[in-house]
Amino acid sequence: MFAILLSKGMDPFYQNISSFPTAVFTFVLAICVLYWLCAVLGVVDIDILDIDGSEIDFETGNDVNAPNAMAGVMLKFGLNGVPITIIISFLSLFGWLASYYSMHFLSPLIPAGILYFVFGFVVLMAAFWLAVLITAMIVKLLRPFFQKVEQQTIKRVLGQIAVVRTSKVTDCFGEALLNDGGAGLILKVRSNKEQSFVKGDKVVLLEYLEAENVYRVISEQDFN
Repeated sequence: MFAILLSKGMDPFYQNISSFPTAVFTFVLAICVLYWLCAVLGVVDIDILDIDGSEIDFETGNDVNAPNAMAGVMLKFGLNGVPITIIISFLSLFGWLASYYSMHFLSPLIPAGILYFVFGFVVLMAAFWLAVLITAMIVKLLRPFFQKVEQQTIKRVLGQIAVVRTSKVTDCFGEALLNDGGAGLILKVRSNKEQSFVKGDKVVLLEYLEAENVYRVISEQDFN
């Protein structure tokens, strides 16, 4: 397999993924892959970039800032209801595929020079728009599943003991693994400002904070 990746026949592939406009999606896709590897290892939260657009007032324009503006755009295109990291991953993947194959088949027909870069910019915009449409359809299918799972999870996990899986748990960062008899549930958790936990500590899920979509936890000793 590695021999194939290093063969000269792969040169056009490497040239395409590192050339404009595909290189833009290649970079974002590489960041997504790195992020998911870190998430699996417990270094970062699974939905570290969580943005909630459900409370934006579009008519009055209240609380207009960068996160709310982003959430408003996502809500408009139906990119809401699932973790934003999943949305970005899908956008980068489908954008990369559309851009790669467009440039692979059409770029030989475009002469070098300014016209080539204009064509590349058009491909970039078209690939991103296509990625948005495809991702919106997938998110629409996934949204009920995430909502149902979240509602069921909240009801049955409060009061149970979970184990910290991230390097630490503070009042603004952390995840814990709850043994549910299966693969386990990875939950976003937060401690009080006076407390902090480290990987391997046992904590009790005391309260669900809906606005932040996290669980407030305390130590097992304090709970008992």
